[in-house]
Amino acid sequence: MASGGGGEAGGKVACAAWIRRRDEKAAAPRVFAVYARAAGAAGSPPAVEVLGFDSKECALAREPLARAVLGEGGAGDAPRGIAVHPAGDEIVCATAKGCRLFKLIFEEFTVRIIPRDAPPLESVGPQKCLAFSTDGAKFAIGGEDGHLRIFHWPSRNMLLDEPKAHKSFRDMDISLDSEFLVSTSTDGSARIWKIDEGAPLVNLTRSSDEKIECCRFSRDGMKPFLFCTVAKGSKVVTVVWDISDWKRIGYKKLLGKPISTLSVSLDGKYLALGSHDGDFCAVDVKKMEVSHWSKKAHLGSPVTSIEFCPTERIVISTSNQWGAELTKLNVPADWKEWQLWLVLLALFLASAILFYMFFERSDSFWNFPMGRHQPSKPWSVLKESPPTPEDQTPW
Repeated sequence: MASGGGGEAGGKVACAAWIRRRDEKAAAPRVFAVYARAAGAAGSPPAVEVLGFDSKECALAREPLARAVLGEGGAGDAPRGIAVHPAGDEIVCATAKGCRLFKLIFEEFTVRIIPRDAPPLESVGPQKCLAFSTDGAKFAIGGEDGHLRIFHWPSRNMLLDEPKAHKSFRDMDISLDSEFLVSTSTDGSARIWKIDEGAPLVNLTRSSDEKIECCRFSRDGMKPFLFCTVAKGSKVVTVVWDISDWKRIGYKKLLGKPISTLSVSLDGKYLALGSHDGDFCAVDVKKMEVSHWSKKAHLGSPVTSIEFCPTERIVISTSNQWGAELTKLNVPADWKEWQLWLVLLALFLASAILFYMFFERSDSFWNFPMGRHQPSKPWSVLKESPPTPEDQTPW
């Protein structure tokens, strides 16, 4: 586990995310991390930083590749959340005043962060949730005042503006096909929204003593599900909804303690759950079993976010007290693309060798000599007579 909580360049990391850049010249995508730091004790202002990532060492660079200041350091400039466009070229950072938009320009050896004007986002007030759709065509924000806004991207034209979506936002996510948005409230309610229609679709059912807290859609591209953590007194379970009819199909007790955050890997194979006392776990979605535990990763402080690396089984977790922690998950290794091709090549060679051996040792028709060198079958005069030659004339 590697710490990224504090640093010489600023204060503690308030929120973090991964950046995946696809380069036509490179065989594999380039991966970076983005940190939003609070103001430092030495007077350094809050800022957004982009750091290089070394997958072999499971480490982030100590010095940022680029840095942009969020403000002069007042309470209104403190970062509260961050979202990265799927293309990896834009960042939206939420502060107490509103949201700031930054453009990322990647060059061969350098990265630049350029502030952009975004009037529809800048004066919306403190936002609790930010999310881009998978295709990058929609952007949604949910405020502490319960206001839901969904924008077309990159035009930033308003698709939905609902001031009374909730009492106050707790969590939010967009489905893999960008069709639905799920949002939860601090009062325990949860609602499904039809994005293209810009209207609510259904409220998730719950009993009077249940509170639906964190929510994430599945990402594996198979049958789509919705995962939500549901609290009933001191007990917390992870419930699965079928999004075809929005009915519960099962639940399981995983972390065994109050949940502060929920996340899903980019390929949908793992869930991550963080607790209010600083623990987190990774869950194999197919088996719905815990595959990795990190106890006391953020000792005594609620885990505010967990972000899966897009290419490795590594996560960045954050908390207000300890900042950011980089953790390599103790889960079975995934097959790499070159390993799959190697297996296919080995199977092909093995098949060719077996065919050759069969051909050499076979007594089948394919080993018979051809033409006039083919021996005739001996005939027994005691058992049968040789066949009569056929008439060779055409008539």
